[in-house]
Amino acid sequence: MNVLACEPIGTANGFEPALLGQRGWLELATGERIDLPVQRWRSAPGGGDRLLLRHCAGPTLDVGCGPGRLTLELVRRGQLALGVDISAVAVRLALARGAPAIRRDIFASVPGVGRWRHALLADGNIGIGGDPVRLLRRLSELLAPAGTALVELEPPGAGLRRDRVRVGGGTAWFAWAWVGADAIEAAARRAALRTGWVRQYAGRWFAELVAP
Repeated sequence: MNVLACEPIGTANGFEPALLGQRGWLELATGERIDLPVQRWRSAPGGGDRLLLRHCAGPTLDVGCGPGRLTLELVRRGQLALGVDISAVAVRLALARGAPAIRRDIFASVPGVGRWRHALLADGNIGIGGDPVRLLRRLSELLAPAGTALVELEPPGAGLRRDRVRVGGGTAWFAWAWVGADAIEAAARRAALRTGWVRQYAGRWFAELVAP
C-alpha cells in the first residue's frame, strides 16, 4: 500500500476507501491522476510479487503492508514476517486475514531494529515521505548487516521525481516520490546501500539493495 509516513496519521485515511475495495488514485498538482493498484492490494500474491517473496529467506519487515498479502504469504512459507502500516484499516484487514501487523510510522519506534534480514517496499512504497534517500537510510538502520531492501521501482527513464499529491482529490496534500530503475543506484549510494541487482519481472521493476 502507498502510505505516507512522517505525516499525521490522518493522512492515511485517504487510502482507506481503496483498501476496502473502492477505486482510488493519486492526484498531482498538475491534475494528473495515477491509479492505485487496489485489486493487487486485495488479491493473493502473484506476478512480480513472486520475485520479492523468492528473495526473502529470513525475518522480513513489510513496510506499508496494506491488507497484508505479502506478509501473510511469507508467514505461510514459514518465514518470520511483520507488516507495518500507519492506516488503522490496513492493519485491521491484515490481522483479519492472519498476517501479523502493527500500526506504526516507519520513522518511529519499530521492533527489531538492526535485526531484520529483509525489508519490503512494494507497490510504490519507495515514495513514503517524499524522500527516498531518507527512507532507505531508515531501512538501513532496521536491517541486519548484509540485510536487503527489496524495492519496487518505476521503469527506466523515470529518474527520481518528487511532488505533492492527494488521494482521490479529497484529502490534504502530502509529499510523495517515484524512483525509476535508472535512478535507484544513485539513491541507494546516498543511503549507504549497495545495489545488488535491478531487474524487470512480470511487467514490474525491482531492485535489491544491500546494507553494510
